[in-house]
Amino acid sequence: MTPVDLHCHSNISDGLLPPDEVVRKAHARGCQLLALTDHDDVRGLPLARQTAAELGLQFINGVEISVSWGKHTLHIVGLGFDDQNPELLAGLASVRAGRAERAERMAAGLEKLGMTGVLEGSQKFATNPEMISRTHFARFLVESGRCKDTKSVFKKYLVRGKPGYVEHEWARLHDAIDWIRGAGGVAVLAHPSRYDLGNETLRVLLIEFQRMGGEAIEVVSGTHSIADTARFGRIAQDFGYLCSSGTDYHATGEGSREPGLNANLPIGCMPVWERWLSTPLVDVLPPKLN
Repeated sequence: MTPVDLHCHSNISDGLLPPDEVVRKAHARGCQLLALTDHDDVRGLPLARQTAAELGLQFINGVEISVSWGKHTLHIVGLGFDDQNPELLAGLASVRAGRAERAERMAAGLEKLGMTGVLEGSQKFATNPEMISRTHFARFLVESGRCKDTKSVFKKYLVRGKPGYVEHEWARLHDAIDWIRGAGGVAVLAHPSRYDLGNETLRVLLIEFQRMGGEAIEVVSGTHSIADTARFGRIAQDFGYLCSSGTDYHATGEGSREPGLNANLPIGCMPVWERWLSTPLVDVLPPKLN
């Protein structure tokens, strides 16, 4: 197992735990290099960074930016940037600004099914009110007994073509990359298997992303299968991308992985994290099953 996690979330966006608790959980599992990558917000980084320093855990700044690319919504992870960069902060604020209106429209769609009070119920799950999201809606609908788990909520109500789904214009791809690079960071295409792109569309995206300054893709992800990891490892090498690795942790019981450790990259992949290591990584054994 690789003791690196460059993709995880706190309650600053749609995770359940505060930033310091995410860091402690990752450290307890043997993590040696961590990035907190909340959606469209960096206000959790100071506490996460302070906690990591207290634990002796190497930490780099991270963020996950929501992007509209044609008809597709993509997520671009930024790593190793200056979290006080004015252009980056202004860009992230502009992305967050549309979330409240989107939430109201999502609630209106669900109300047509007789679901009342969904917006108010979802807001209690959003520690950061600027970041109310589909995940907060899903948690409320699970709590209220509409579905057994958040995955079921998304499938039934919150994905394209379902009553609670709302089309939304996020950041443009080149803007997100420019904000990250302008702040001294590296732009990473997050969990590429999730976008359900055909081979030709994926190829166009990878060419365009690289041309705009994107440097890495997430090869190992909490949402990738073993086959996905192998596939995107080959793609990264074919295109000359650096390779990243992250659990995409949000909450225990949501998703397949706890924060802190990931499977090894496929042979031949170049790790993006090598540019930030201050001390070498020590290999760790997979955690024991309880």
